[in-house]
Order: sequence, then structure tokens, then C-alpha cells
Amino acid sequence: MPADVARRQRELQRNPPPLPAAPFLLVGLGVAALIGQFAFEVLVGTNEAMQTWSTIFVAIVLQAIPFLVLGVVLSAAISAFVPEGAINRALPRRPALAVPVAGLAGAALPGCECASVPVAGRMIADGVSSPAALTFLLSAPAVNPVVLVATAVAFPQAPGIVLARFVASLALAMVMGWLWSRFGRPEWLRPPRRIHIEGGSRWQNFRLTAQHDFLQAGGFLVVGALFAATLNVAVDPNWSSAVAGDPVVSVLVLGLLAVLLAVCSEADAFVVASLTGFSMTAKLAFMVVGPAVDLKLIAMQAGTFGRRFAVRFAPATFAAAIALSLLVGGLLL
Repeated sequence: MPADVARRQRELQRNPPPLPAAPFLLVGLGVAALIGQFAFEVLVGTNEAMQTWSTIFVAIVLQAIPFLVLGVVLSAAISAFVPEGAINRALPRRPALAVPVAGLAGAALPGCECASVPVAGRMIADGVSSPAALTFLLSAPAVNPVVLVATAVAFPQAPGIVLARFVASLALAMVMGWLWSRFGRPEWLRPPRRIHIEGGSRWQNFRLTAQHDFLQAGGFLVVGALFAATLNVAVDPNWSSAVAGDPVVSVLVLGLLAVLLAVCSEADAFVVASLTGFSMTAKLAFMVVGPAVDLKLIAMQAGTFGRRFAVRFAPATFAAAIALSLLVGGLLL
């Protein structure tokens, strides 16, 4: 090994690339909340709303962290062990064909939306076209076998909801991929950089990439969980009786509720199945919107791809999810 390369490698080991300060602080906030939950509940005493808030916040973070770790590990493995450009070469060159292939590939990742964000970011850094990577981002948490089996268990008397969820979610991922291919602009999306250590080992690249992605995505996960827990407490529990009877309004309301509650895609079917007053189409909307657009996911997308991307992609995805839920629900349910 040349002396200058060895010297640079030793310097990188002693002084790894700097990471943004904000994610460190936010992750520290999340860890502090996890460790101090019981002390916090003692401090608030009989304040039931604050106790509920702390419980929901911790539940969201604990529910999401395992899948975030899965996504970070996959993301780091792509960066360290997959040759640059290999994934891009495996996809069709035409975006119109790459989008459905990426959508179906999402079925192979048994994780939630927290895992798909860092993986999609690493795909873009590896040279995959943004329409294909964004299609994967939306399809992976919604059409994988774990989510579909959980949906079947949550709705044992309505097996058609599983097919409806698969069709609507996959259609949403492909529609948004094609729309981004047609209307998306490069300046709207801040592509993540592929971390490369000249002269470093693959395992060193893997470690530093995983550290970087976890601290960045984890920080924005905490931000999303803070907002979701606050809105969970703020929503009036008696609201459902006023809107469940209207077929269109109920779909919009459960779609918005999915955004606010930020329930993991592996658990959202069990949550919405308990809302007995709503139609199956409205429940479908909850399960299609949630894995694609929720508060923690919007925060993570903003942190990974930039705020200019998130403020455009999230509203468009929500509108498409509602429209497809109404269409698919009307045809299959």
C-alpha cells in the first residue's frame, strides 16, 4: 500500500468525516426520552394527556427503530459492497420500464417506511434514477409479504382487503414514479452522496456509512414522532361518529389520520380494523396513505432528499393515494 494512501487511511480512522450537528442533538433527545419515560411520567403526576403523549412518542420511536436499523444496514451494504452503478445497470434503462420493476422489487424488503428512506437514498447515490428509487421507496413498506400477512390477520372476515391494498399501494408507487419522471426537476431533489473512503476497507466504509445514515435519519424520525405524538393527544376521540357516515369525507379523514398517527405499516391494519364505524374503502385509504405519507416519513424525506423535495412530493403522494383508494375500493371492496 502506498505510504500516502496508508497515511490518509490512518487519518480517517482517527478523524472520520464530520456529521451534521442537528441529527446528533435530535437522536440524543430521542434517547433521553426513551430512558427518562418513567421519570417523566412521575414528574407530570396525574396529567393524563402528558402521560399519553410520552407513551405514544416512545411507542412510535421504539416501533420504528428496528426497521430504521434494517434500512440503514441495507443502505450501508449497498454503499460498501455493491459496485458503483451495479443496481442502475440491473434496471431497465427506460424510466417507463424501470419504475414497475422497482415497484415489484419493493416486495422483497420486509420493513416499514423508516427502512425504505435510507435505502432509496443510497440507491440514488449509487446512480439509480430518482423515479425508480422513489417508486421503491413507496412500494417497499406497503406491498412486502409481512405487511400483507398482517393485513390478512387483521381482517379475517374480509380477505379482499389484502388484494385491494396490494393493488392500490403498488399502483401508487408506480404512478408517483412516472409522475416524477415526467414532472420532477433535478433541483427539487438533493441527492445523497455516496460515501467513499479512498484506501479504506469495505468494512470501514460500511461502518461509517451506517453511522452517518442512522444519525441523520434517526434525528428526523424523532422530529416526526414528536409531531405525531402531539397530534395523537390533540385529536378528539369522539370525532369518528360525525364523519364515518359520509363515503368521501370518511376516506379523506382516515387518510389524514394516517398522516398524523404515523403508525408503522406492519401495525396499521390492526389500528384501522378497530374503527368499526368506517367503510372498508376508508380503511383502505388509511393503509395506503400511511406507508407513503406520514409525519415521521415526511421529516425523514426532508432530511434525506431536502425540504424542496418533501413539500412537493408528500402532498402529491397524498392526493394520488386518496384517488387510488377510492378507485380500487370501489372496484374490489
